[in-house]
Amino acid sequence: MVSHSRLVPSGFDRGAAAALGVLSAAAAVLGAIPVQPAAAAPQDNNSRAEVDRLYAEAEQATEAFNKADERADKLRDQVGTAQDSMARQQDRINAMRDSLGSLAGAQYRSGAVDPSIALLFSDDPDDYLDKAAALDRISTHQAGELHDLQQAMRDLSQNREEATGKLTELEKSRKAVAKHKRTVERKLSLARQVLNSLPDEERAEYDRASRSGGSGRSAMETPDLSGAVAPNGRAAAAVAAARTALGKPYVWGSTGPDGFDCSGLMVWSYGQAGVGLPRTSQAQRYAGTQVPLSEAQPGDLVTYRPDASHVGMYVGNGQVIHAPYPGAPVRYDPVDMMPIASVTRP
Repeated sequence: MVSHSRLVPSGFDRGAAAALGVLSAAAAVLGAIPVQPAAAAPQDNNSRAEVDRLYAEAEQATEAFNKADERADKLRDQVGTAQDSMARQQDRINAMRDSLGSLAGAQYRSGAVDPSIALLFSDDPDDYLDKAAALDRISTHQAGELHDLQQAMRDLSQNREEATGKLTELEKSRKAVAKHKRTVERKLSLARQVLNSLPDEERAEYDRASRSGGSGRSAMETPDLSGAVAPNGRAAAAVAAARTALGKPYVWGSTGPDGFDCSGLMVWSYGQAGVGLPRTSQAQRYAGTQVPLSEAQPGDLVTYRPDASHVGMYVGNGQVIHAPYPGAPVRYDPVDMMPIASVTRP
């Protein structure tokens, strides 16, 4: 078996994979608001609104990061496939060159004497004619081989050009993510500073309440879900998995199992049920059949805001499980905690 070597660019190991990705879409989101010192932030209710705004923008940026990271994964797969194909093509070209070299040498040796003179001096004209016919066949075969070689070299050149373009795009993604990741982290840091500037009582209340000023129930407190029945076995398994994640921290860009962002929790939960979901909340919005909120059943995905930049899992009786924002653990909240974009049944 031939081993095909692949030229893999440095810096694309799995540890760096999570860093591949935030492109211009994220830049537009992240650059919308300049970073200001925490001391300049408004206080009380305005401070809480500022925290909400910063968390929402960071979450939008996180989903842009996830989308770009998913694209980078596909590019890496395409580059790997192209490199394997090019290695095989190069092996074929090398073999064709060797074959053509042997044929050319044989033709040169056999054709060094003019055929008419060779015929005059031949002891067996019939034998000469057989050899000449064989040379004609070799020449025709050689011409076909040469054409195949030329086509193979053109294909290899095109594949190399395409692979180079994909590698260039990957490199741009790698450089962009470092800048955009720092911007996300600055927004999150500012949000924490603003939150920490609140009086202890207000900060504790914010930690308890949902972003819409919801019930203030603790993360692990179970709402009344009596009578809530999932529409099928995979939805029931996904709900059960999501419930095991209650209390886990919000970690942006993460699909668990020790921490999650909003769409990452959905990917992980349905993954435990053997169902693959797209990485981003925007894509999850269309990963199934959309139903009215009045027909929502446990396991349905509820996306929020017009841009579907947040997602939770409906668990019945007007409740969702979701990863709210940095600093808040996976928890239950009312399904109407934010403006709903869609309800999707995977």
